[in-house]
Amino acid sequence: MTGRRYSRSTFLPVFTRPVRRATALSAGALVACAALTAGCGVIPGATGGSGGDPIKVMTWAPENTNATNKPGMPAMAAAYARWINARGGINGRKLKVLYCNDHNDSVDAAKCAQRAVDENVVAVVGSYSQFGDTYLAPLESAGIPYIGGYGVTNDEFTSVTSYPVNGGQPTLLAGLGKALAANCGPVTLVRPDSIAGDELPPLLDSGLRSGGHTPADDLLAAEDSTEYGVPSERALQASTKDPVKKGCVVPALGERTDTFMDSFRRAREEFPSVKTATVLGSVDQTVINSTGGANSPYEGSYITGWYPVTSDARWNRMKKVINEEAFGDNRIDPADAGVQTTWIAYTVLKAVLERIGTGEVSADTVRRTLDDGLKVTTGGLTPTLQWQRYTGKLAGVGFARLVNADVTLQVVREGRLVSAKKSGVLDVTTTLENADLG
Repeated sequence: MTGRRYSRSTFLPVFTRPVRRATALSAGALVACAALTAGCGVIPGATGGSGGDPIKVMTWAPENTNATNKPGMPAMAAAYARWINARGGINGRKLKVLYCNDHNDSVDAAKCAQRAVDENVVAVVGSYSQFGDTYLAPLESAGIPYIGGYGVTNDEFTSVTSYPVNGGQPTLLAGLGKALAANCGPVTLVRPDSIAGDELPPLLDSGLRSGGHTPADDLLAAEDSTEYGVPSERALQASTKDPVKKGCVVPALGERTDTFMDSFRRAREEFPSVKTATVLGSVDQTVINSTGGANSPYEGSYITGWYPVTSDARWNRMKKVINEEAFGDNRIDPADAGVQTTWIAYTVLKAVLERIGTGEVSADTVRRTLDDGLKVTTGGLTPTLQWQRYTGKLAGVGFARLVNADVTLQVVREGRLVSAKKSGVLDVTTTLENADLG
């Protein structure tokens, strides 16, 4: 049995491409930013100083767009670089962070990747883009590793030069489906009418099916809409088909989830029993606060995330760095999953550079160090991360590079996002192994 589709939904296959060895790091002149339409530059304060040539990396993310924006990710990268550089760098060399704005545009995403190649960066670190099909090809051709992407598309879990630090949307949706299977009647997924959105329904359904639930109804909505009255009404109608068991609506619209909830709150007055659930990245503590706290429509909702809740002591070091190096920078929210992912990605980069030591630092040596079985610990924020040349357990369902299938199940109680389980962690490896992603 399959969930009703309100519009076209296609799960797109992805392919890997051959990799050629990258050249060693050099201190060549910067390519003029004016030559690109994609926004780019060196993040202020995130450049190297005295000593050997700085180690160049890049972080990209969309900013100032009508859809999802992640300004906190390059801001976190800059803060991390300032923190490292103030302490002498890594092995005596400073970090230089280049920045590019992909504008949520496939052409600009490709231009960001090409700039990374032209600048001879050793890695792209802690970044966000929906267009893996355009930015990964240039990186693969140059052998530049992509460390700690946001996991917004499945391409990040197939590319041989991708080193994800979390399970991306696949784990969040599978984990959420597993949690909702025992707690919801009809489930309706409201997601973007986009390539990235097309990948979401099979993942949520994998979790629902693992708990003996029928697949979710699939409702498409414009990613950049300013009002969601009609989708809200349709989602509520679909979620109240069962007169006995309460239904659940799962909005997964990125930053537009908040906009959807404005419309949903009004439409929901006639359907007070319908619950909501979603994934971190679509909702965080600041969104809950802005929508009413304990009176928020998210009260009682399950929310899956990749990492421990923000109040967990394991985040204290990151918070200390933010306070020391980015105090007053309101782009950086410690509760933002993008900021957290960037912190972890740069933790991985630091471990790689420390392993290389005083040897040659290039895209090639960074990639080989990762491929040779380096184990990276993140202070308990993730399980130990390790990527190797062979494919992982989830290769059979198209996630060969996914090495962290842990999610945290959180719930909104009295307006606060808290852990919903004593153990705090749910491993969805088996759920994804049984997913119908064909």
